[in-house]
Amino acid sequence: MTAIHRRPPADTPSGWMPPSELAVIGSDPAPAQADWAVVGAGFTGLAAARRLAELNPDKRVVLIDAMPVGWGASGRNAGFVIDLPHKFDLDGDDAGRMRRVVRLNRAALADLQRQVEAGAIDCDWSPVGKLQAAIADTGLKGMRTFARILDSLDEPYRLLSREDLHRITGTRHYAGAIHTPGCVLMNPARLVRGLARTLPANVTVLDGCPVSAIAAEGSSHLISLRRRGVPIRIRAGRVIAAMNAYTSEFGWLRDRMVPIATFASLSAPLDDAQMAIFGGQTDWGLTPADAGGTTLRMTRDRRLLVRNRFDYLGAFGASDRTLDRVRDSHRLALRRRWPELADLAFESTWGGVCALSRNRVSYFGQMAPGVWGSNTHNGVGVARGTISGRLLAEAACGHDSDLLADMQAVSGQPVRNPPRPFVGLGVKTRLRYEAWKSRKEI
Repeated sequence: MTAIHRRPPADTPSGWMPPSELAVIGSDPAPAQADWAVVGAGFTGLAAARRLAELNPDKRVVLIDAMPVGWGASGRNAGFVIDLPHKFDLDGDDAGRMRRVVRLNRAALADLQRQVEAGAIDCDWSPVGKLQAAIADTGLKGMRTFARILDSLDEPYRLLSREDLHRITGTRHYAGAIHTPGCVLMNPARLVRGLARTLPANVTVLDGCPVSAIAAEGSSHLISLRRRGVPIRIRAGRVIAAMNAYTSEFGWLRDRMVPIATFASLSAPLDDAQMAIFGGQTDWGLTPADAGGTTLRMTRDRRLLVRNRFDYLGAFGASDRTLDRVRDSHRLALRRRWPELADLAFESTWGGVCALSRNRVSYFGQMAPGVWGSNTHNGVGVARGTISGRLLAEAACGHDSDLLADMQAVSGQPVRNPPRPFVGLGVKTRLRYEAWKSRKEI
């Protein structure tokens, strides 16, 4: 529920929003009792709270987060809502499973679009699709695999040459790309804050309220938290745990989650002279065909976003030294693609915590009596988190649907990790190896 970042001056963007706009949203009094408590106000928690409130208009739902809405990974990702199989979902040849993933992701996209339109949420919602690009052999192999999967699913796509990409991105660094039309780009911080502000009236938002314990007491749960520094307790009938990597801190799925940080940097807006040097278009997003490569965005307001580097976060924190190394890596990636823009300043560098599982399985379901959760989304949390939250609420309320069957079919039980410190050593070694394999794509 937190993000790791280098705090910039107060008048510059912090991730995707100025710090002055990342204030606490919730101002209503904290209830002593609630029918439902949703802990975690990212995409999963927001969708769960909304759906619970819609299904139970006469019930009280409380949505709690340790930080202001938008502060964590849901507000600080690269801003893609991806409809197609992505990253680990590309592994294997199970076309039926992949079709389920597509249906779930597109249901999430449709839900988010309805909420953006109904709530007039200003988040640069842009259905321009996505580029999946390659530089060298490992990336080109990934592109061929992706094209084969798209063909098997009868999904439309367009192959782009180096010159095609140059016209869009302003760089000839890439050998080629696949453009798929269904992805949406957006500003994630403005989206999640807009979703929080437009929740139904029977949802009370308590952000900036760290939870220290969730204890079962009879048929209910006692949630201990701090609000404005004051300890309070809320008794809730049932709980949805939407904390992703932090779930194990409360005793659920202990030793089955691997906390990983991904890092990004956001540039200052390019001025007219820099745009002329850049030579490309605005409002596009590029993911690497090799998952270890570099993700790029050029935003509508002329900012370049660079995302690469992964780190194991056994203690959920990163040092200034780590952020300095990350920033240097992002500068190098930018310089390789646009050497004439080598002096372009980054206004913010940050990391967001996500959860992976060693067997690449996402968890969805009831974790304990009266407690439901969805986590280990393996780095693809916007669409998966959104639809997971909605379906968790429906499952917890006894509803059934084809989408719920899809979710249950593509989910499972993450395997146990080795004991510490071996898990950290193993994950760090694997991350270094993957970075070495992907070095030409970074």
